[in-house]
Amino acid sequence: MSNKIGYVWNTLYSWMDTGSGPVFAANFEAKLQPISHHMAHPDTKRRFNELVCTSGQMDLLTSIKAIAATDEDILRVHTPAVLDNLKRISGLAGGGDVGDGITHVGNGALNIAYLSAGGAIELTKQVVSREVSTGYALINPPGHHATRNQSMGFCLFNNTSVAAAYAKDVLGLKRVAIVDWDVHHGNGTQDIWWEDSSVLTISLHQNLCFPSDSGFTSERGEGEGFGYNLNIPLPPGGGNAAYHYAFEKVVIPALKKYQPELIIIGSGFDASIMDPLGRMMVTADGFKTMAKMAVDCAEEVCGGRIAFIQEGGYSPQYLPFCGVAVVQALTQCDTIGDSLIGLVGGMGGDILLEHEKQIVDEVEKLLVDLH
Repeated sequence: MSNKIGYVWNTLYSWMDTGSGPVFAANFEAKLQPISHHMAHPDTKRRFNELVCTSGQMDLLTSIKAIAATDEDILRVHTPAVLDNLKRISGLAGGGDVGDGITHVGNGALNIAYLSAGGAIELTKQVVSREVSTGYALINPPGHHATRNQSMGFCLFNNTSVAAAYAKDVLGLKRVAIVDWDVHHGNGTQDIWWEDSSVLTISLHQNLCFPSDSGFTSERGEGEGFGYNLNIPLPPGGGNAAYHYAFEKVVIPALKKYQPELIIIGSGFDASIMDPLGRMMVTADGFKTMAKMAVDCAEEVCGGRIAFIQEGGYSPQYLPFCGVAVVQALTQCDTIGDSLIGLVGGMGGDILLEHEKQIVDEVEKLLVDLH
């Protein structure tokens, strides 16, 4: 088995045009002023990559070239209407809204979206073949809100699902698990695999955040997929203690019971204590601990086959430190610390609160339906 750690980045990921408004498009009548950076601007991911390079981690990684996904790759998990809509909007001189009111894309967005999904596929291929032992795909745009029928929530194609479908249909795997720790519910991933037991989907997210009408413990899949969708909707304010308890009681036991051949981590950093679009309190070390737990579990259940694929995260100040902390969990070599821990370390989140424990314990009971 290779001891190389794969890493995907492409400069075009930082060329994604998300529009001129803060979240919605700038609108004179609504008094939504233009702003230099939309919440989902790609600068956070660029800064993450630059810290990977300047911290010395790049010297420990093996670069994997992103190759654009094909229409066939996309259509394994999305309807032709999703693809046709993005082709149309991406071809406009000024781009446009994908249809949900908040997701603006610029001209050429389709090309970058193909590269994002393709980067997830390339890492997955090399993890499964053992060309690399594990790895991180720092791709953009993210994907977990994109449903089978709709791009939404800053997400164009559902990258983790595209990678999982490729692993199944092309690489021949029978069971794949997607664990999504982005602060927002992975509604798109849930939708795509709702009736399919060949992909276990687990979403840890802030309760009633986005989308506010999904992500409940009662959403468990249907038909053959019943029991293979697990939601852990944590109360606002949960930090390292709540997330680690959820991993100990639900995520790791579920993975061990399911016995996937590949684990894909949807690695969003908007649960960080400094993120503007979440209200959780996870620190860089908190993410690092979850990554270590996931890697150790993968060694036990699937020969170490685990791929980390970037989702959201909107703090240009703190996301790079959270991201590099996870990368350091993969390389097992610390070259830099959390430079902001002196500010955020005393703000809370390291003590498990009873209402946080209760929701995790409730989800733990649902593992009985996993086979």
